[in-house]
Order: sequence, then structure tokens, then C-alpha cells
Amino acid sequence: MNGVDVRAFSLGPLQTNCYVVRSGPTAAEAVVIDPGEEPQRLESALTALGIERVRAILITHCHFDHIGAVEPLARSLGVEVWCPAGEVEVLRNLPRFAPAGFGPFTGYDPDHTLAGGERLELAGLRLSVLATPGHAPAHLTYAIPHNPAGPPLLFCGDVLFQGSVGRTDLPGADWPTLERSLRTLVERFPPEAIVYPGHMGATTLGRELQTNPFLQGIATSAKPASR
Repeated sequence: MNGVDVRAFSLGPLQTNCYVVRSGPTAAEAVVIDPGEEPQRLESALTALGIERVRAILITHCHFDHIGAVEPLARSLGVEVWCPAGEVEVLRNLPRFAPAGFGPFTGYDPDHTLAGGERLELAGLRLSVLATPGHAPAHLTYAIPHNPAGPPLLFCGDVLFQGSVGRTDLPGADWPTLERSLRTLVERFPPEAIVYPGHMGATTLGRELQTNPFLQGIATSAKPASR
């Protein structure tokens, strides 16, 4: 049985990860998570993969390096955009929030908002939406809890990285809140769950529990994840 097919693209000067996700390696429909820049490169990749339709653009959070290509990609492909409810104004007014020297960017009015707790069925995928604030005020994680041929998948933006976690020195960020979000992931998912972060390579919850210094306190107090 084929499992979920995940293709990663590191985009823009900050090498932000964008993910093209579909139900299998030959599926004609997909979702795109966090298209940060280089919309033409993404469109070429979609064509090369044989993807005929993008069903949704999903945003984990609205820092500029995760949403810079939302507007051109959404308009070119005619695809709906799902955005964290608490960060809609950032997406709408992206040029005002982007640092000098990046872009140019264009804002976008999303088609749907999410707050966490929703379940989505898109492109043959069943996704659970988790509220994971702390790095950004309304940050979301998109989980695929039931991968037919493998462990759960977590598209967690800038919550958790290999050996590190998201910054908490930015406006709207807060370490105690991020710590609670990390605990949510650790308690809800098994160690073998694959983490697809917003920067750097994929990892697993188990690996980070063993090696990530930011997770050591969480590791000692978290309940074992149900399998």
C-alpha cells in the first residue's frame, strides 16, 4: 500500500520549507503547505509531478517567509487558501509586515480561517488542525494522524526543528506558550511521528525527545503517547 507522498522545497533567501502533499505518489490532486516564495518554481514542480489540481494552500503561520508566494500561486492556480484566524490581517497586509529588503510581496484575503480543532478532507487526505501558538500568535500544525503506510505526519511550521524550536523573541511570540504547544505534540503523537518543519530537514518526535535540548523538560514530564 502506498503511503502519503510528501515533496519538500526550500524556497527564498531564508530557505523556508514548502510541502506538496498528496495521498500517494501518483495522485493527481495535492495540497500545498506554506508557499513562501518562488511561485513559478512551485508551479513547474507541480507539473513535473503530474499534479493536475491543487485543492488547497494551507498556512501554518503568517511570517513573511511562509506566505510570500500565496497570492501569485492562489491566483494562478485558482486555489482556495486556509489561514490561521488570528493572523488574517498579516496575510491581507503582507507588504506592511515584511522586513525591508525582502519581496516584493502582495497581500491576499484568505478563503477560509482555522483556529485549531478542525478536521479537513482535501485531495484524498484527512488532516487534523492543531493550535500550536508560541512562535506566532495563531500558529497551526497540520497533522495526518493516519498514514496508510507509515507513521503520523506533522507539518509544524516553526514550532519544532532538528535540535531546536521556533524563536520566541518576535512580536506575538512567547516561550511558555510554545512550550505548551510542544507538549501537545509530544502527548498526542507517538515518537515515530515524522516532523516536517519550516526550516531544515525532517525529523521525528522521538529523535527530538532524545536529542533536542529544548524538549528535555517536556520529555521527562510528558505522558507516553498513545499508539
